Amino acid sequence: MGKEGLMAVAQLKRLAALPPVGGSPRLEQFMRSHVSRLLRTDLLAVLAELLRQDHVLLSMKIYGVVRKEIWYRPDMYFYRDMLYMLARNKKIEETRQVWADLKSEDVLFDQHTYGDIVRAFCDAGLIDLAMEFYEDMRSSPDPPLSLPFRVILKGLVPYPDLREKIKQDFLELFPDMIVYDPPDSLSDVDDEFKF
Repeated sequence: MGKEGLMAVAQLKRLAALPPVGGSPRLEQFMRSHVSRLLRTDLLAVLAELLRQDHVLLSMKIYGVVRKEIWYRPDMYFYRDMLYMLARNKKIEETRQVWADLKSEDVLFDQHTYGDIVRAFCDAGLIDLAMEFYEDMRSSPDPPLSLPFRVILKGLVPYPDLREKIKQDFLELFPDMIVYDPPDSLSDVDDEFKF
């Protein structure tokens, strides 16, 4: 990240921390005057840094700026990173917005990325969204792969009913494969290893 990008991140965080009464107009003014003139690499680096630091509000603002740039082209990785950050922060409304944008731009995820996104939302406890992404994965034109299903099944261990449904889908698609079912509790594991 260049010097301007570093300064932009610091100033954005400072302005976002101001009380809403005085902070919001100054933040918008800074977005118009400074962020809009950043070079492509700096703008993307600013977004990556805000995503890494889990600044949802600022990430969504930069996300909007990036999508309006003349050089912007829809990209699976751009959306994947946004969705990971939103899952970590349990942001449902923002997730739906990003997902709608992704769909409007006809961005397709590969099966591995779908599996990782479903798992991220399972881990965050946002099961309804995870299942929406799972259904989208199932209707994807890409041929199904076993590894994304295994990733999802591992994330669904705390949700046995949903896990059973996904497990049935997995066994229908891959009838020759075996699904490992973890023991119900750790005491079951201890019992197995008693002599």
